[in-house]
Amino acid sequence: MDNLALLTIGVTLLCCVLAVTGVHAYASGKAQHAELIDRLSHTGQTRTSGRRRNFQGVDRRLRGTRFGRRIELRLAATGLDLTPGEFFVYMVGSVVGLWLIASALLAPFFGPIAAVIALWGSFTFLNWQRQKRTERFINQLPELTRVLANATQAGLALRTAITMAAEELEDPAGEELSRVADRLAVGHTLDDALGELAERLPSRELAVLVTTLVLSNRAGGTLVSSLHNLTQTLEDRKETRREVRTQLSQVTGTAYIVPAMGLGSMLLMDNIWDGALDKITASPLGQGALIVAMALYGIGFFLVRRLGKIEV
Repeated sequence: MDNLALLTIGVTLLCCVLAVTGVHAYASGKAQHAELIDRLSHTGQTRTSGRRRNFQGVDRRLRGTRFGRRIELRLAATGLDLTPGEFFVYMVGSVVGLWLIASALLAPFFGPIAAVIALWGSFTFLNWQRQKRTERFINQLPELTRVLANATQAGLALRTAITMAAEELEDPAGEELSRVADRLAVGHTLDDALGELAERLPSRELAVLVTTLVLSNRAGGTLVSSLHNLTQTLEDRKETRREVRTQLSQVTGTAYIVPAMGLGSMLLMDNIWDGALDKITASPLGQGALIVAMALYGIGFFLVRRLGKIEV
């Protein structure tokens, strides 16, 4: 009996020691993790907005998948202050919400269609934000090349010139160049750092700038005169792009107005004749006619957008 009591006390003490050790190890690891995040944020290798992140559990699980990593890369190119978990939850919420709204306002047949449109629209929104940010970066390229030319003409190394340009220029050029400078600071080559920049913001202008900088870094040469000539070329292309965008604004507006007119016609018909959409979608013939009509509107939208897309 005495041996059993001693054994019980010994096991209890061992469990207490292990529990205290585990809590200490957990607290120490959490403190080291917070210290690492704080140190990286001060060196610019990671950027935090200061707000508390939502859906952290979903974000952790999503980052471990290929789909989550693709979303993370797209969000990094857009510059949005969102985590993959937040974007995924908002996307699912919009899909479910539009499904319910379309089913209630139109007919249950339109619920799945609205959900597919919401899913497509979420990724289209990311592409639009990426394109918008790329356009802003392209507009800053003449100023960027001018700063790099002046810095290299003053005798600074190209890496130092990139760091100085990151401090002087506004976002998105300043933020993107800061990422390049951070990669260079931790040992990445200039080719890799600039290559990642070209992948995040793909454009012909940036590809020309990256090629010029990489070739000058590899083989040497007159980098200053090349950057000065590139600055003038980028200024001319900037004006040309602006003129082309102005000329094609009517075509772009038509591509969005025509499908909106089709949706407005359905809503008008449903208001004039109460329950018209329910009766139409109740038969396979009506469902087929609606699917064909929406497919034709979609094909027309993409064709008009394609014909009005001119690469400069």
